[in-house]
Amino acid sequence: MVATMLAQTSSFLGSRAVAHQKPARAANRGVVAVRAGSYDEELIQTAKNIASPGRGILAMDESNGTCGKRLDSIGVENTEENRRSYRELLVSTPGLGKYISGAIMFEETLYQSDKSGKKFTDVMKSQNIVPGIKVDKGLVPMPGSNGESWCQGLDGLSERCAEYYKQGARFAKWRSVVSIPAGPTPLALNDCAYGLARYAAIAQSAGLVPIVEPEVLLDGDHDIDRTAEVAEAIWAQTFKYLADQKVLFEGMLLKPSMVTPGADSGKKESPETVAKYTLNLLRRRVPPAVPGIMFLSGGQSELEATLNLNAMNQSPNPWHVSFSYARALQNSVLKTWKGEDGNWDAAQKALIKRASANSAAQQGKYDSSEEDKAAGESTYEKGYVY
Repeated sequence: MVATMLAQTSSFLGSRAVAHQKPARAANRGVVAVRAGSYDEELIQTAKNIASPGRGILAMDESNGTCGKRLDSIGVENTEENRRSYRELLVSTPGLGKYISGAIMFEETLYQSDKSGKKFTDVMKSQNIVPGIKVDKGLVPMPGSNGESWCQGLDGLSERCAEYYKQGARFAKWRSVVSIPAGPTPLALNDCAYGLARYAAIAQSAGLVPIVEPEVLLDGDHDIDRTAEVAEAIWAQTFKYLADQKVLFEGMLLKPSMVTPGADSGKKESPETVAKYTLNLLRRRVPPAVPGIMFLSGGQSELEATLNLNAMNQSPNPWHVSFSYARALQNSVLKTWKGEDGNWDAAQKALIKRASANSAAQQGKYDSSEEDKAAGESTYEKGYVY
């Protein structure tokens, strides 16, 4: 009997190694070639920079329509200049980089500059804030489902990511959702998970760290156990597809919802209960190779989002457990600014207050005793869209 041997060469970067093996032949030995992606080292480093102690992400990637609603709430017209001015207020805040490691932008913002002509990406980099970009094209109705949505944007994604990288972006975000009142149906769960995985693989191939966001919407009157059940299902399916697509876990970030009751349940769970449910689920479904869990606020009040994050950081975790907040960082800022130049400094101080509070929560050191009443105001919007 003739034994067939395979000579193997292994070259690992991070923990990803993809082996391609030729069939053995009677007279020849097969060869195993192990390859790593061209951006792997950079992706790993970028993800580590974003998931750095005491820092989180400022999500400012609202679409022009959604940003317009925010501006309208303070009596400001939805024009390109007003959107640019508001985003400048955010990214130019002195000392922001102490608490914020990355900022997610809408495409319009990625190509904008401050009043002096300095690109926003350069303004961010000067504070050691990594520029990021929303790359999905939004939610649309899903045919054949129970009134659910699917996220579009895979067409042309590779080319868009390459252009965003040239413009200075180093990470990306794709938001897909599942609705508990609608089921969710297996069709919606599968589409959400698969779309996120394909996006993540494409983003990494262009040098962008993918933020994977399978949001379980707050809509509904369900209890916390039902939220946990659905979250466990979508996280499991998402990571299965991420593995199938050979996504580098060390070069990605997860942006999930916290496990809370539905907004219409009439019940508020304590931060300790939210932390227990959420961390248990993370341990069951998220590989420790993923460097950061950057929670979305999902309509929680500024105070709730910070208290819940703080509760999750009372003991060591396998991942950097932090925040990627939009409304829970910006609500107070908008109400302080009101579109008036005279309120610019006060609005930036309001942003620093919220960013520093969540920085403390990321380290398990948050003290809510100095919070004002406004921080407890709900930011929930039923059927929220970016």
